[in-house]
Formats: sequence, C-alpha cells, structure tokens
Amino acid sequence: MSDRLQRRVAGWHDIRLDGMSDLLLRCSGASVLDVGCNRGMVALEFYANGASLVHGCDIYAEGIATANHVFVDRRNVEAKFEVVDLSAGAISLQAFGNQRYDIIVVLATIHKLRRVMQREMLYDLIRELGERTIKYLGWRATSEKFQENEEEMAMMDGALAEAGLRRVHTSYISQELGVAAIWMRK
Repeated sequence: MSDRLQRRVAGWHDIRLDGMSDLLLRCSGASVLDVGCNRGMVALEFYANGASLVHGCDIYAEGIATANHVFVDRRNVEAKFEVVDLSAGAISLQAFGNQRYDIIVVLATIHKLRRVMQREMLYDLIRELGERTIKYLGWRATSEKFQENEEEMAMMDGALAEAGLRRVHTSYISQELGVAAIWMRK
C-alpha cells in the first residue's frame, strides 16, 4: 500500500449525488450497487439512508479495502466490496453472481471506461447494468467536456432502453460535478 494519499474524485463524497439525491429518498430497505465506488463513501450515504444491502466495485484495491473496513462494523446491512476491472466488460460483474439491485449508481466512471474499451463492449456493460437494475440507475458524467457528456448520456439512453429502462430525470444543477441522470424500470 502506498504511503502517499491522493485525491481520486471530483467534489466531496457528500455532494457526489448532487442532482440525483432523490435516490437516497428511495433506498430504505433497498439493495444498492455502487459501480466505481472508490472508497465506498457514496455507498455509506445509501446505508445511512436505510439501504439493507450495499455492494460496490472498483479497480482501486486500496479503496475497496477501505470500503470493506468502513462497513465491517455496520449493522443491519449486507455489504460486499470487490476489486473489479470493468474494462473486461460485462463478465467483470461475475463477482456479484446474478444479483440484481433496486438501485445502481455509476458516478464519473463511464467516461474513464470510454478511454480504454471498445464502444460495443462498453455498451454491453451498460446494458448488463441495466438488466441488473430492478428500479433505478443513477449516472453522473464528468464536468470537463459538455459534448462528451451528452454523447455518453445518449449511449446510456440506448443501452438502458434495451434493458427496459427509461430516463426520468436529468440534472445540470451541479456546476462542480456536471450532468447527472436517473433511469427507471419501465
């Protein structure tokens, strides 16, 4: 483990859901998957708002270790955090078996995967996440490039529509973190 700490996210964990915090109002008793969970702080927000099952994945092994430590003493929640290389595509989600989730969040992750994955493979991963979604899928782009964010959201629309979800909310309210959207099972 490195002795040097470094920032890995934009904003603070408590504002990562800016523009989609309605998901927290709907998570009591819910199952949640945080894709690209970093150190598990957004997952902790869902737990604090009543989620009964919280899973997360990230390629960042130190962050996953931190998330597991944070949740080890939490009561009334099933928690599981796994090191996963999402660039391997939909198969990378095997760490969670066939688990489906009431809520899936994918915050500032897809733009990173776009850099290293073929478009078709990324599209299939997004569709797989949609198929694992029981109720809601929340997504956040990055604040840096407006046109790329819109293209990413269009790809999300297409893949998630194939999985039976439709976009019900889009928010540009966060000047710091960029566009956010929520899709819901039809």
